[in-house]
Amino acid sequence: MFRIEAFLKQTIETTLKDLSFPNIDIIFETPKLDTHGDLSTNVAMQLARPLKQNPRSIAEQIIAKLKPDPAYISKIEIAGPGFINFFYSNNYLQQSVEHIIKAGEQFGRNNFGKGKKAQVEFVSANPTGPLTIGHGRQAVLGDTIANFLEWCGFQVTREYYFNNAGRQMRVLGESVRLRYLELLGELVEFPDDHYQGEYIKDIARQLHRKYGDSLKAEQESDLFKSTAEQMIFQDIKNTLQRLGIVFDVFFNEKDLYEQGDIDRVIRFFKENNLAYQKDGALWFRSTEFGQEQDRVIVKSTGEPTYRLPDIAYHRTKYERGFDLIIDLFGADHIATYPDVLAGLQALGYDSSRTKVLIHQFVTLYEGTEKVRMSTRKANFVTLDELMDEVGVDVTRWFFLMRSMDSHLNFDLSLAKSQSEENPVYYNQYAHARICSILRNAAEARIEYRNSETLQHLHHPAEMQLIKKLLNFPNLVERCTRDFTPHLMTQYLSEVSTLFHKFYTECRVLTDDTDLSQARLALIRATKAVLANGFKILGVTAPERM
Repeated sequence: MFRIEAFLKQTIETTLKDLSFPNIDIIFETPKLDTHGDLSTNVAMQLARPLKQNPRSIAEQIIAKLKPDPAYISKIEIAGPGFINFFYSNNYLQQSVEHIIKAGEQFGRNNFGKGKKAQVEFVSANPTGPLTIGHGRQAVLGDTIANFLEWCGFQVTREYYFNNAGRQMRVLGESVRLRYLELLGELVEFPDDHYQGEYIKDIARQLHRKYGDSLKAEQESDLFKSTAEQMIFQDIKNTLQRLGIVFDVFFNEKDLYEQGDIDRVIRFFKENNLAYQKDGALWFRSTEFGQEQDRVIVKSTGEPTYRLPDIAYHRTKYERGFDLIIDLFGADHIATYPDVLAGLQALGYDSSRTKVLIHQFVTLYEGTEKVRMSTRKANFVTLDELMDEVGVDVTRWFFLMRSMDSHLNFDLSLAKSQSEENPVYYNQYAHARICSILRNAAEARIEYRNSETLQHLHHPAEMQLIKKLLNFPNLVERCTRDFTPHLMTQYLSEVSTLFHKFYTECRVLTDDTDLSQARLALIRATKAVLANGFKILGVTAPERM
């Protein structure tokens, strides 16, 4: 589809060259006020310093040379200190409706990531318990970011990294063993630092049904641990699948040890004087790569710290040829991931290819009060419980509708309501209403047939809606480049608002057949944009509500 921003950028670049002005990066913004046009650029103000001229004078010189096609641009104005404002022609807006309809499910896709491989690592919870609402926000963010990348042409791998070894897994196995003994009638002292959730008892019951009391004398927890891991991981996968998330790769930290990746990193650091012994521990010279202090990578006990396997794991990401590597972590990782990036630099890799995204935590509210929905003794709310309460669509949307770097207050009262105050209901209702209108039109045998009727679109509510629809491709690209999926939820709400306004002010099915066809085309274009936005967010687009 014709992209007017690219057209104008190329036109301005040619004009700057003709004027012998410096070549600069040309950025467009959408003005907040309609009176300021449809697109605006501050290129004249950017050139003021190097040219040592008044920016309005520069803008006048640029406009004098510009020869935009009147089929696309109706007028150009200078505003304020030197903004150049462009106004779309009605013809361009009208014909854009046809372009959106023809593009359909492809509208908004682009190829800036074509030929590139991206990996998104997210969730990565060890198999010690069910996924919580904190994991849920990360799961939805990671999956949606992967969706955006796919819409922009990247070949995406969704990856889950986990560790099923170490103390926490031993404690998990011992927790199950003690609950199993309780089922046999034994009095046991259950330590406070063991896993307390009801799910531990569920696993113990499963073992009791299968083995009876034959495991009573077992002192080791291997069977208890392996059974717990298997059941918990299956539960995790089921929860993720329920959210519409399927991982391509499950990467086990244990493989790094068995395949020699840990030893390779240690050997490289030692051979290149990037590691040294002190107080019986092995230290990484991370200060040589911008960190405030060196870091222990192997304790005096011989046990690696988390940094070492994480560095080795990321090394495999580079060796697998990913052009873009995205790590999505909770806020508790904010102080630790720089050590891993320093390790990658030490290994000779370009750490800028790794983008670390940090999301803040989630608090559940019922109106103004904090709530706990769980009846389990463990102090968490499971993701499944949340979906049971509000549904998958609401869960995904609410996790996405705030910037990931801000704390999220999840209001259950709002999430469960079926009113226009609930953004999910509000947006899905817009799509369902469009489908209803199209069904009524089909029954009346009225349908959009050709683009000539689009010239009947000129009502302000129609023009506003078309302009908003045209922002969709730019927004997809912006959300992808900046990792800001929350902007899509805001945008779709704006589309729905403008559609409802249009529906109120402009009757779709009228006695004027040509006008009816034009307005049916407009709502078909609106339906396409809403459906495509929902698809990226992983939310359904209902035809009836």
